[in-house]
Amino acid sequence: MSDLPRRAVTRSAKLATLPLGFAGRAALGLGKRIGGKPAETVALEIQQRTAEQIFKVLGELKGGAMKLGQALSIFEAALPPEIVGPYRATLTKLQDAAPPMPAATVHRVLAEQLGDDWRDNFVSFDDRPTAAASIGQVHRAVWHDGRDVAVKIQYPGAGKALLGDFAQLARLGKLFGVLLPGLDIKAVLAELRERVAEELDYFREAEAQHAFALEFMDDPDFHVPDVIAANEMVLVTEWMDGIPLSRVIADGTKDHRDRMGLLFVRFLFCSPSRVGMLHADPHPGNFRMLDNGKLGILDFGAVNRLPDGYPKAFGQLTRIFNQGDMEMVVAGLRQEGFIRAGIEIDPDALRAFLAPYVEPTAVEEFTFSREWLQAQASSVTDLRPTNVVRQLNLPTSYVLIHRVHAAGVGVLCQLNATARFRDEAIRWVPGFADDPDDQPLPIA
Repeated sequence: MSDLPRRAVTRSAKLATLPLGFAGRAALGLGKRIGGKPAETVALEIQQRTAEQIFKVLGELKGGAMKLGQALSIFEAALPPEIVGPYRATLTKLQDAAPPMPAATVHRVLAEQLGDDWRDNFVSFDDRPTAAASIGQVHRAVWHDGRDVAVKIQYPGAGKALLGDFAQLARLGKLFGVLLPGLDIKAVLAELRERVAEELDYFREAEAQHAFALEFMDDPDFHVPDVIAANEMVLVTEWMDGIPLSRVIADGTKDHRDRMGLLFVRFLFCSPSRVGMLHADPHPGNFRMLDNGKLGILDFGAVNRLPDGYPKAFGQLTRIFNQGDMEMVVAGLRQEGFIRAGIEIDPDALRAFLAPYVEPTAVEEFTFSREWLQAQASSVTDLRPTNVVRQLNLPTSYVLIHRVHAAGVGVLCQLNATARFRDEAIRWVPGFADDPDDQPLPIA
């Protein structure tokens, strides 16, 4: 379990380096100001060093700290690559190098959860995991009725470690305020903590996955394996073969990458309308290209429950942005809580920042590419106080929606997918279609 440092004293010590380190840097900055160095230069140096240490510590910890780092991915664009580069590298290393639980530990958890006769549930059980993640791992088995199944087993102590991270991170609000003065970090942390608690609840995950499986049963585009059995720390679902999206990204034909990109967007856009939930962990490992051309979807631990579908304001503001009315966009973002009281925003800077999220819906057909995303991000990579990214807030109701869209854009750029993405927004996102009977966006 070396990938998940669970000892509370160790985790607390790592997080404690943040405020202590910041105090030291602030004192150093004061000394430089006394020595005649310009105040703005000193402020930038403090911000940069603060950012370096924040992202270093977030990268070293799994669990809650990593979840926060993922949720703040939108704000990485406000920081120079030399700061976030090592953070991303550490995060990738942690995600790719999760060592499996020993077989004896797996057997102990299964006995605790299913009883000493747990093997009676299976014709066979493979002790070697097929996948390992931050809070659990998956084993392939054959259920007692002959069906191939995936058995997801939660790491012992994972819940305590995850929630312990948030207790520590909640003390760091002032530190994040140095970098992101427009962000209500305490509200974001509270929302993420609640969502992470849900991810630890395998009963809740089973409920979500079953709802998706029922809705998409016999669907021409999607397949979701159904749930067979669930317990607090064990989840048994139908097995699904297929080519991981990561392999489609690396080796797939252009036709395959385009189709998977289109279905990926269609799934994310249609799910709130059809299921009342949004899959909130859209990384390539959770998706498969099936032999019949469908998109297969796994892992429903993180879902955003949206019983009324996407917020209508989301679609309306996207449409208004495409129409060029930035004054109305700014007013609408204030109404939705993206711009807090007393924060002034440069509309041109805001337009440049939002373009990567909105541009694909402005044209009939669009191609996502790494080069396009890099060009968009380069317009906001500085630490000046006027940087629009540092002025924005992330309302709690949009925390997971943002997480999905930011990650989704990254996946689409890796796929280099070309498709009519605008059509999906018109069909599935409330408020996006220019409906003459639509009520205007309520602006206070």
